[in-house]
This record gives sequence, C-alpha cells and structure tokens, in this order.
Amino acid sequence: MADFTSEFWSWFIIAGAALGIVSMFALNRWMSGGPKEGGKPKTMGHVWDEDLQELNNPLPRWWLNMFYITLVFGIGYLALYPGLGSFAGLLKWSEVGEYNKEVEAADKKYGPLYEKYLQEDLRALAGNREAVKTGERLFVNYCTTCHGSDAGGGPGFPNLRDRDWLYGGDPQTVKASIMNGRIGVMPGWGAALGQEGVFNVAEYVLSLSGRGTNVNAAASGREKFQQLCVACHGADGKGNPALGAPNLTDGIWLYGGSQRAVMESIEKGRQGRMPAHRDFLGEAKVHLLAAYVLSLSAEKSPKP
Repeated sequence: MADFTSEFWSWFIIAGAALGIVSMFALNRWMSGGPKEGGKPKTMGHVWDEDLQELNNPLPRWWLNMFYITLVFGIGYLALYPGLGSFAGLLKWSEVGEYNKEVEAADKKYGPLYEKYLQEDLRALAGNREAVKTGERLFVNYCTTCHGSDAGGGPGFPNLRDRDWLYGGDPQTVKASIMNGRIGVMPGWGAALGQEGVFNVAEYVLSLSGRGTNVNAAASGREKFQQLCVACHGADGKGNPALGAPNLTDGIWLYGGSQRAVMESIEKGRQGRMPAHRDFLGEAKVHLLAAYVLSLSAEKSPKP
C-alpha cells in the first residue's frame, strides 16, 4: 500500500471502501422496512396454485442484525489495520513488522547456537559433524534455489562439490563470497569478432581442455584470444581468481561445455550475480554456511 505512485489511487480506494460500507448500511435499512402499521404487505406478483402469493415481507431482524455486525466489524478492522489506501491503520501493523518481530525472537532464541561456532577455525568447523548439520539446514533454506539441493549447481550456478572455485577455495575467500556476494561480468565479443571469429575462438577455447577441434579454426582463434581474452583468462587460459575469471583448461563449464554454449558465451557475454548475505543472515550463520560448503568439497579428492 505504501508503493502507490500517486495519492489519487490511495484516495480512490478509500472512497470506494467508504461508499461500499455506506451503501450496505442503506441497503440493510431498506431491507428492514415493511408495511406500515395496519397496512398490507405488497405482493411480488408471483402466484402459485391459484392463491399462493409471494409477499414483500422484511428480512428477519436477527438476520439483518448479523449484517450490521459485519459492517461494524469491517469499519473497526479498517480503522486498526491497513486496507484504506496508504493509511497504515491505528495499530501500524504490517507484514514486514511481523516478520521482523519473528526474526528478532528467533535470533534471541537461536542466536547463541550460531555464535558459539563463530570463533572456530573454518577448516576445523568443516569437520565438526554437528556444525555441518546446522550449516546444511541453512543451505537448504537459503541456497538450494540456485545451487540445488545437492549443491551440484546448474547452468550459471557453480557446483560447490567439485573443488573448482572461480574466486578461490580457501576458507576466508569462500566465506567472503557468501558474506559480500560476487558479480561476474563476461563481455560479449560478437560485434568485434563476427560469426566466424566467434567460432574460431570457441574452437581454441575448447582445445585448451583437450577437446578435438578444427585445427585451422583453433589456430586462428588463438590469435584473437591473445588479443581479447588474456587480460582476464591469462595467456595460458587458466583464469584469474582475483577477477572470478574461470579456468578454461579444466573441462569444467559454468554455462555448459558444448560448442554452442561456448560460442554463446563468447558472442553475447555472461552476467552472473551471487547476492550478499551479510545483512540478511549475519556473520555467525554465514560462518556455518561456509563451513558446510567447505565440507562438501572436502569429500572429493583433490584435482590432479
């Protein structure tokens, strides 16, 4: 309700609600009317079995009173709670406020459980079974939408189990990624390379991981790679963790390793964003999340 771009819409809703309530009172009043004292009720003009008529008698008083009660309740509700345009209600209730109260109560109750792990070394914590279980529950709640329930990732979302890290896999770097988020930008080179150039560079990039490629196209692509790509990926194509530039020689592909997917990455570029969780979760929970993520990669043997 606070997001109206014009006060007109707020007053439009207030007027509509007020008019509706007044109209219902008037309708109730009209429906409670009956024949004057000594008068005969009017017939509705419907006759059955020669003399059985439908008469315009008023509704029962108890029934009409129920309508009045609901209208009074509606007025009270709209006075206390949001519902009339941008008017917040006398109680100033809001969904955000309720959520913040619940979070505050939960932090007060469960915060000490997280805080006790905050000072522990992340590598040691990654081997703590109880801490890892707690971190797993946090991961399930906050991270599976992107990284999957098994942390195996998907196109555009890194696999957290394979020991391949865009920004480095040491404990503090992993924690920093969760705390502060990451923004990865791969510029598109389609305009500079043209369709043939994109194909040639893709062939060269695929050859870096030992894939069979068109030798002549890869040789031509190598020249363009040295001109346009080494600033991020390095002359040997092994990437740069400081920039989040991936290693192109290991056969692990964030957006897919097919020729089509690689060509699309080169031609159109890629935009990746890992949201920051510092303010949302707090350092203690992030610390446990980082420990859980580190425990996943620790299950795998180191890459050769």
